[in-house]
Amino acid sequence: MKPAKKEAPTIYQLAPEIKPGQSIELLKELHILTRDGKLNQDSRRKLKQVYHLVQFIEPLLKDVGENVTVVDHGAGKSYLGFILYDLFFKGRENAGHIYGIETREELVQKSTELAARLGFPGMSFLNLSVAESTESDKLPATIDVVTALHACNTATDDAIDFALKKHAKHIVLVPCCQAEVASVLRKNKGRDLGRSALTEIWRHPIHTREFGSQITNVLRCLQLEAHGYQVTVTELVGWEHSMKNELIVATYKNLPRRRPAERLQQVLAEVGLEELSSRFYTESTTSEPTP
Repeated sequence: MKPAKKEAPTIYQLAPEIKPGQSIELLKELHILTRDGKLNQDSRRKLKQVYHLVQFIEPLLKDVGENVTVVDHGAGKSYLGFILYDLFFKGRENAGHIYGIETREELVQKSTELAARLGFPGMSFLNLSVAESTESDKLPATIDVVTALHACNTATDDAIDFALKKHAKHIVLVPCCQAEVASVLRKNKGRDLGRSALTEIWRHPIHTREFGSQITNVLRCLQLEAHGYQVTVTELVGWEHSMKNELIVATYKNLPRRRPAERLQQVLAEVGLEELSSRFYTESTTSEPTP
């Protein structure tokens, strides 16, 4: 008598990190899983990154309720958008729509084809810069949730501008490569060195770079607060391979604006960044909605 044939291990035995209900086909298409359902070390880190973000974003989607509109700026290969759609939107009536904004046309085309192949009708991908998307008629006038993950330098500020003009209820940012403020600090260093002892904080070049990155995010948070948002800043644990590990989550609460607006202007003046006032603007050009 022949011994009983061993059953092939299930995908969850091979990759226990995968969330229940997650499409295995999707993870293979995104090259997170190999064709035989295995995870290599790089893929495991990538999946951990995305799942960690999902745990922050999913409560925001539930807060909005039905017909949620999400815009993901700098979508790249749209790992986040696809996994969010698969876990939260797929199979739910009136779930909403995810828009991926990406400047690389080939990635937009591939994501569009993948969404069609997987039967994800609530996903669209647009070949636009963040700044262009603010004026594009291909997007709704209001957006519920805006994400910008590792959008480099001023692209994060453009995403904030987009979110403010689209009256976003929730904003999720992981800033990256903040060079603009550091360049202004560097340019004005000679002028400012004798003005205040605080300029010692950014006198040395490496400190200019690091302080520029730090103060950029401080200014962004003050700007959001000056538009009525409640802001939480935390470390994005689970991204061990990335030095850009700061997560900013903002929720519109119609909070008082005067104090953060005043503080923003004071900080700009104190560190010699007055010329960036238009970048970190505090006066909304549109009426404030009731989300």
